[in-house]
Amino acid sequence: MFLELKELVRENAKTLRIAAVKPDDDATQAALQQIEGEGLAEVVTISNDIPEEAAREAVALVRNGEADVLMKGLIGTDQLLRAVLNKETGVLPQGHVLTHIAAAEIPAYQKLLFFTDAAVIPYPTHEQRIEQVRYASHVCRRLGIDEPRIALIHCAEHGGKQFPFVDGYADIKQMAASGAFGQCLVDGPMDVKTACSLKALQAKHMTSPLNGEADVLVMPDIEAGNVFYKTLTLFAASKTAGMLCGAQCPVVVPSRGDSAEAKFNSILLALASI
Repeated sequence: MFLELKELVRENAKTLRIAAVKPDDDATQAALQQIEGEGLAEVVTISNDIPEEAAREAVALVRNGEADVLMKGLIGTDQLLRAVLNKETGVLPQGHVLTHIAAAEIPAYQKLLFFTDAAVIPYPTHEQRIEQVRYASHVCRRLGIDEPRIALIHCAEHGGKQFPFVDGYADIKQMAASGAFGQCLVDGPMDVKTACSLKALQAKHMTSPLNGEADVLVMPDIEAGNVFYKTLTLFAASKTAGMLCGAQCPVVVPSRGDSAEAKFNSILLALASI
């Protein structure tokens, strides 16, 4: 499935450029060498000894149209994001929300499964969740999914006083039906099983336009998203990728402990989404 993303990138007639900030660890170097070796993108390395200055230099390349993807190497995520979010010299357009979108290739699922947000927004507001749906729908369509199926995840099919955020799900579904997010199907609240399994959906005597074939899971908060992410990689032998959306370009912020393969997949996701 990530191989399909590679083919999408190959089909791009434009030569894409990655601004890599201090890519000094072995895994990042291996991933970038593979990207260049396969002719998928050009890499511009920024290795200033001062991390904050390196981040500013890389962000300036994006701001000036000289780079299409920003990637973190041996630099703190907070150091890079300060440069991205700088109101005067950063690359987050006014009114945009910075959020994390991950993709997982799961042996037990028939296609890539996307989910948000496992890394950035602790407890999304209604407005932030709307933007998460908007970005996820856009990314999926860029990756060739003409009508993404997006599930608004919750532990049950209803809300309650202890889960007030679920009240906003109805508004988001109405927005989707009116075309606010482009061509897509949005449903929820629903749990992960009913979102991704027709058998589970039927067992609960539920119907959904997603039909148990979700492309995207919009998680209720960062705790659910992060636990889901770690569970997939540890117990489900899944391959994963992730990037930040909302900025002027995709921002790849892998963990320093990620493998070269995981970093390569994240770069592929970013390149394919442009």
